[in-house]
Amino acid sequence: QVQLVESGGGLVQPGGSLRLSCAASVSIFRISVITWYRQAPGKQLEMVAILDKGGSTDYGDSVKGRFAVSRDNAENAVYLQMNRLKTEDTAVYYCNAVVDYNNYSGQGTQVTVSS
Repeated sequence: QVQLVESGGGLVQPGGSLRLSCAASVSIFRISVITWYRQAPGKQLEMVAILDKGGSTDYGDSVKGRFAVSRDNAENAVYLQMNRLKTEDTAVYYCNAVVDYNNYSGQGTQVTVSS
């Protein structure tokens, strides 16, 4: 069983920054793809950022140029650096990992962007 634990959410003012963490219970080298999703109240789940095993990344159109995904191999962690936050970035953020062809997700962390 793979466990993912997100952290780093909180309340931030528009224009501010946050860094979310996703800690994995397995070696990060076993993860084929890790994806950050978010879900705002009343809205569908939205892909935010993808990082694959080879280091390639992709981002949702609404966050391109503002968010960056990275990993720390030694810590078995993946990070989502979020800059120039907007009120519309308010959502619960989840990380999802594909390990041995199975999908695993964390419990999510709340990000609220408000003045």
